[in-house]
Amino acid sequence: MDNNQAKPQGQIQLELKPEVARGSYSNLAIISHSRSEFIIDFATTLPGIAKPEIGNRIIMTPEHAKRLMNALFDNISKFEAQFGVIDLGNKGPQQGGTFNLADFGPMGGPKS
Repeated sequence: MDNNQAKPQGQIQLELKPEVARGSYSNLAIISHSRSEFIIDFATTLPGIAKPEIGNRIIMTPEHAKRLMNALFDNISKFEAQFGVIDLGNKGPQQGGTFNLADFGPMGGPKS
């Protein structure tokens, strides 16, 4: 897009650097929060590695954390509609620290 052209309202131009485009693998997320921010540490735990290493830390406001949750809910719903339900192996919060997003509606409230 030419820099002199006006971009459509609400559209953001993003730059994706090659070193970021490669991405990084994570199979563990640790989430903590304070009154003003959510902190998500993404780590990788593998057999033979004694201590998981945090590869990325994302810090965001509570409002942005909720927007992320809603976007994940929407995308997981679309994924499951196309490919089938994601099996969590019946691990509840006690065993695996996960929960079923299908139990929650958008905006984080329980489905009525």
